[in-house]
Amino acid sequence: MSKNKTIVSKAKRKPKPAYQRIKESILRNIHSGRWQAGDVIPTEHALAEKFAVSRMTVNRALKELSEERVLYRRQGSGTFVAQQQYNHTVVEVRNIAADIKATGKQYKAQVVSQHRVVASEVSPPILALLTQPMLDDSPISQKSFQQREDSDLIDEVKLIHIADGKPLQYEERWVDASLVPGFIEQDFSIVNTSDYLIQQAPLQGGSYTIRAVAAPKKVAQALDLAVGAPALLLSRQTFSAGRVVTFVNMWHAGDSYQISGTL
Repeated sequence: MSKNKTIVSKAKRKPKPAYQRIKESILRNIHSGRWQAGDVIPTEHALAEKFAVSRMTVNRALKELSEERVLYRRQGSGTFVAQQQYNHTVVEVRNIAADIKATGKQYKAQVVSQHRVVASEVSPPILALLTQPMLDDSPISQKSFQQREDSDLIDEVKLIHIADGKPLQYEERWVDASLVPGFIEQDFSIVNTSDYLIQQAPLQGGSYTIRAVAAPKKVAQALDLAVGAPALLLSRQTFSAGRVVTFVNMWHAGDSYQISGTL
């Protein structure tokens, strides 16, 4: 790791808006497990007193978190932590182990590598994908976006998902360790990465791309393919607390994977 770091003076940083501090406090309570799905959170009046702000400021924070599907508000009852749901008409955040077992095949996960690094050690293209805010039409406010520091901690995990002895998917995943600090400690030969993240972080949305590509050497080796053989690459970002909580590349052999659905 390079010793030459850019030092940013705290004095030059603008203070966070009060509504943003309230949002981050609520998200920390959810991340830590203190507040679970279905729990009622403190009232607007209580939050206004705690943060010494107006109820209008609190209302803005709760309104944005409701739009981001982290909270839901029930007239006359209060504001609750939402049960997170992640699906799309084309792609769902799914447990590949469960999908393989559902076909009657034997599932196995092989951990290729698993370690924690600082952001400066992550390749620039991947770091950019872990840094950028969501698209303009997202309900998540880009005002909460913050540039990453070189010292930010990032977890890297690479896995091979195997069905009946045949490699089916090669997963490369990067996770913001500050949002899910216990991620790197898991045994991913047993624990599914997506399931664990959904349980630990209130994901607010995401984006993905699907591309047909020629398998590079590392992917070809993982999936037992010839270098340059057809592969299908699904890349996905999921967001929490205004940041990318995880970016993942999921590689599949072109002759063993398809996308289907109903209209």
